[in-house]
Amino acid sequence: MTTTGESAGRGEAPSTRAITSDPRGTAQPPRTADPSRLTTQLRLILAIVLLADVLDLMDSTITNIAAPTIVRDIGGGESLIKWLGASYALAMGVLLVVGGRLGDRYGKRRMFLVGIAGFTVASLVCGLSVDPAMLVAGRLVQGGFGALLIPQGIGIMLGAFAREQLPRVFSAFGPVMGASAVLGPIVAGFIISADIAGLTWRPIFLINIVLGTIGFIAALRLLPHDGPASAVPIDGLGSGLLGASMLGLIYGLIEGSTEGWTALPVLCLAAGAAAFAGFGVRQRMAADPLILPSLLTNRGFTAGLLLGLAFFAAVNGLAYVISLFFQTALGLTASAAAIALSPVMAGIIVSSLVGRPLVAKLGRMLVIIGLGVTLAGAAGLWATVLAQGTAVSVWAVAPSIFVLGVGMGACFSSIYDVAVGDVAPAEAGSASGALSAVQQLAAAIGSAVVTTVYFSQQAQHGAGHAMTVSVAVVGSIALLCLGLVWLLPKSAPQEQP
Repeated sequence: MTTTGESAGRGEAPSTRAITSDPRGTAQPPRTADPSRLTTQLRLILAIVLLADVLDLMDSTITNIAAPTIVRDIGGGESLIKWLGASYALAMGVLLVVGGRLGDRYGKRRMFLVGIAGFTVASLVCGLSVDPAMLVAGRLVQGGFGALLIPQGIGIMLGAFAREQLPRVFSAFGPVMGASAVLGPIVAGFIISADIAGLTWRPIFLINIVLGTIGFIAALRLLPHDGPASAVPIDGLGSGLLGASMLGLIYGLIEGSTEGWTALPVLCLAAGAAAFAGFGVRQRMAADPLILPSLLTNRGFTAGLLLGLAFFAAVNGLAYVISLFFQTALGLTASAAAIALSPVMAGIIVSSLVGRPLVAKLGRMLVIIGLGVTLAGAAGLWATVLAQGTAVSVWAVAPSIFVLGVGMGACFSSIYDVAVGDVAPAEAGSASGALSAVQQLAAAIGSAVVTTVYFSQQAQHGAGHAMTVSVAVVGSIALLCLGLVWLLPKSAPQEQP
């Protein structure tokens, strides 16, 4: 954060100018510089933080497009398709809250640098993978370092920017994140189809080497130094129990549905459930838990957690399945599938931009509207595929998946804002971290569950039937979510002036 004196010392415009006179000789008061104006250095800091978020968003979605091509190249079958997205989201979700605490304890700048460096190296491992195990391991490491990287951005900006500048700063996130959501899969599809140097899918990970290196060097030179706070507690046992529970549950689900329900996946599910129960006990007993126990007794917040988990798992899994259907059943190339999916992303962006200003006014009613529109889009997609099967064209399903995206965007911009409507200010940090972690875990669970439904039905009845059943499952989950909405607070918290 800079002062007027510091700005003048760097040769920048001072905050006031000398009194001037108009032609009539009337003295004019000094004009004050726009307090929200961003200097070049501050714009670069914002660009660095945005780059980190873009890397995370793109790498969380590119495997939706790349999965069939990767499996054809290195094998792995249905199991790898399920693990490609789940592994990244699993590591991110489990470690996200811990990553924020590590930034508070050891310094946000330091953790940002560690996170982006590790993410870049992990991307290299992914791009050079020779078998499914190496690729899944690389994705896990990617997600883990992403969990160190992403939580630091907000703290860095709060320390670097004046309060008057923050609205302008945060207004940049929506368009950039929206553009990344649309362009990421499309760019990935074109990169795969271009088959650069005969590397097919590998450049979608290797491009991170360039972007990550640029980001690391820029961060090293430009991010402000901040002091660590060694007194910040980190609940290692709670983190370990949460990680073990999610890994056991997701591994058991994926392996059981793919390889058969032998003793191993059943034991993994049991162990995961036991570890999750232990995590719950730990949160009540720990002096500094990852999730404050008072939050778990807050009906509105707990309903928001469950609603977010169910909804985000369903729609993330459905987006993955639609991509698989386009490529494996309709025979689209990676680039064509990415373009065919763009109506979903366009719907999300349009609805998010329209819905964001309405959250404070409509509260949970906006969530209800979003769920209703999601159901309408799912019903249209179900009816279209049911009628035409694998002879369906992408043009025929485009209106339905656009409506689906509109419903998703309305929920994305409202569920969590409303969920914290009656959370105390002292609980806001823990609540935000818990909700972000649940959203990532939902992506891991959704990619595992919905693809399991799709593949099991495809093996028995064909891709067209599998698609309709998958959409019906997602629609059923959306209906259940409508029941949870009424437990949410009626309105989102009011912004402070």
